[in-house]
Amino acid sequence: MSYVDRITFDPDQCGGRPCIRGMRIRVKDVLEMLGGGASESEILTDFPYLEAEDIRACLEFAAAEMDHSIVKVA
Repeated sequence: MSYVDRITFDPDQCGGRPCIRGMRIRVKDVLEMLGGGASESEILTDFPYLEAEDIRACLEFAAAEMDHSIVKVA
């Protein structure tokens, strides 16, 4: 599984921010829930239309977004 199959971008939805499978739940929302201490099972219970693979796709997407080199210009 790759996040590219589950993370969507639509300029007319959520301001073009990355969402899960075209729904109005943003990757940021899931990451914030995880960061706030919610477990995967709690998220899936509260949002029954999500799948475990969606949560893993959010994490994979976030990891890929953080993997940018920083160039220091003096």
